[in-house]
Amino acid sequence: MPLATVLTPEIAKSAGVAYIHYVSFMFCFAALVVERRLLRPDPDRRAATAMVITDIIYGIAALALLVSGIFRVLYYGQGSEFYTQNPLFWWKVGLYLSVGALSLYPTITYILWAIPLRKGELPKVSEALATRLGWIINVELVGFSLVPLLATLMARGVGLPSA
Repeated sequence: MPLATVLTPEIAKSAGVAYIHYVSFMFCFAALVVERRLLRPDPDRRAATAMVITDIIYGIAALALLVSGIFRVLYYGQGSEFYTQNPLFWWKVGLYLSVGALSLYPTITYILWAIPLRKGELPKVSEALATRLGWIINVELVGFSLVPLLATLMARGVGLPSA
């Protein structure tokens, strides 16, 4: 058996989709960390604008993560049966969707911030709103932190039915 594997087009596609999947995850996590760090009551124009832009990056990365994940399950991973028969896969999908659903509140909030920002005004962000958004982002970060744990367990066959 040769030690080196030739980079075939199929391997390149599979590796490319996996790479997009991993990088998308990192961008999602990084965007959440940046949002959490920038969040404060009555932000200045720079911070409010950065929050809106960061959330757009988060949304694009989350979409790339979802699409690349679907491609991995259907075409470039271990085969769809490997995933769909594993309850950990469904926990991982459920966790991703839960974090995504939770992110709707901050996203809508930031979209509403864009309206006064376009008019040259600052969004009104109370202490209570900043605290609420902070808690939501903290929960999102914890949820996203668990996704790789479930993925690494799945990759090792944990959760698969016995043969």
